[in-house]
Amino acid sequence: MNILVTGANGQLGSELRLVAQHSKDRYLFTDVAELDITDADAVLQTVQNEHIEAIINCAAYTNVDKAEDDAALAELLNASAVRNLAVAMNKVGGLLVHISTDYVFGGNLNNTPCTEQQPTNPTGVYGRTKLLGEQAVIESGCWHLIIRTAWLYSEFGKNFVKTMLALTADKPELKVVFDQTGTPTYAYDLAAAIFDIMENRKFEGRTGVYHYSNEGVCSWYDFTRMIAEIAGHTACDIQPCHSSEFPSKVVRPSYSVLDKTLFKQTFGVRIPYWTDSLRVCISNLTEQNS
Repeated sequence: MNILVTGANGQLGSELRLVAQHSKDRYLFTDVAELDITDADAVLQTVQNEHIEAIINCAAYTNVDKAEDDAALAELLNASAVRNLAVAMNKVGGLLVHISTDYVFGGNLNNTPCTEQQPTNPTGVYGRTKLLGEQAVIESGCWHLIIRTAWLYSEFGKNFVKTMLALTADKPELKVVFDQTGTPTYAYDLAAAIFDIMENRKFEGRTGVYHYSNEGVCSWYDFTRMIAEIAGHTACDIQPCHSSEFPSKVVRPSYSVLDKTLFKQTFGVRIPYWTDSLRVCISNLTEQNS
């Protein structure tokens, strides 16, 4: 099977490179330098020339705050480009695996994990454009798996874990919000789950929206405390604070824990607990820096 991965230099794409090294399938990893997915003709030409049967779309505009001032570009990458991928897959009868976000639920006042059937209500440009991308996939009529995830981190690129490792190592005191609750997701775990679905053809006969994050629940404050504890950064005094103490252009979801029941039942995937995966990632980062 010929599988195209877009946004291959990002966190999830980089992890997919690792897990797919010995795949029985042929993976073609591309980023903007190799393929501009905002160019519909270029997308279709690549799909046809490379005989692509599935696309895993890891590309996205993910800067939540900056998106408020760059709405046109966010929509171009998160919606229009996604439509190009979906249309191309529909033309060749292929599968589109599209990565979406918990931010589609930003305006909901939730106190139980979000299911795939729950009404969406994003509050900012990022969430709205990602929802537009989901809608473009569905409206295209292509065979698809839309996978919403949350709080993604890895050994690659810029992310919360790497930022907090640096801050808790250097600062004597740190304030972190405790009134936003979700679940950290190790990009390697998500990549491994997607690879399993593809490699073992678990996608056959499946289409629709699914949720994936690591197991468990925490606030950003709890997340930071655990990062510092695992790293041994005990000198930093980490204190909880309200979101209002850090004014933002975007109202972030106060509770966006994703219900993974459908994903686990459909694909038979065992999902690791968030602290276990965090330990693996920090261990890998420590080895890299030693």
